[in-house]
Amino acid sequence: MDKVVVVTGAGRGIGAAIARQAAQDGYAVAVNYRSDEAAAEALVAEIRTGGGRAGAIRADVAHENEVARLFAWVEAQLGAPAALVNNAGITGRIAPFMATDPATIEAVFRTNVYGTMHCCRAAVEVFRRNGTRGVIVNLSSVAASTGSPREYVHYAASKAAVETFTLGLARELAPEGIRVCAVAPGSTLTGIHAAAGEPERPQRVAPNIPLGRLATPDEIAQAVRWLLSPAASYVTGTTLRCAGGL
Repeated sequence: MDKVVVVTGAGRGIGAAIARQAAQDGYAVAVNYRSDEAAAEALVAEIRTGGGRAGAIRADVAHENEVARLFAWVEAQLGAPAALVNNAGITGRIAPFMATDPATIEAVFRTNVYGTMHCCRAAVEVFRRNGTRGVIVNLSSVAASTGSPREYVHYAASKAAVETFTLGLARELAPEGIRVCAVAPGSTLTGIHAAAGEPERPQRVAPNIPLGRLATPDEIAQAVRWLLSPAASYVTGTTLRCAGGL
């Protein structure tokens, strides 16, 4: 049986790159998405054409009941997951904190923090039931340490919460052989900038990055890929910064 990995928010961008690379490493991939069914199904078709196994499942990780449905579907269609990548995340629109409405702040925390926690809880229940020494990789952001002033302080705070949660959960689960890590990307060439209201943001921020450019989704996915692999078997509770020198 193939190993099974759940990748949340996997239809596009970093999540899609993670799904592709996981399939190359022999994982059957559960491609989770919230709204873009066409992108998710296209990715599944691509993985299958390459000889891999994959399936797409719509679920909003901000809601615990949808996460439960997601994991039930994965077990029924692909098998019990041995790995989870919490990639789903939103920023809200770029703005100073005082111009950001409370509804946006709540939505960001529900997806980025609660969603990560809901999925981790569901995954650990499966790992324990099957005696699996599973691995979880949470997507943070360099914003957790820069604070992202005048852009999205609330998003930065949500990712700082993800990093603290990663450390605490890793230390709780280490005696069971379950590893929990995080990757903190810097600015990456995805649609997240346009979704935040500034499609030109990559050109604006690139000069501030020591390497002088934004990351590609594949570069971030490679960091996740390593943490999922046996090569990282002694790594847990760690946030791997992948931010071009920031």
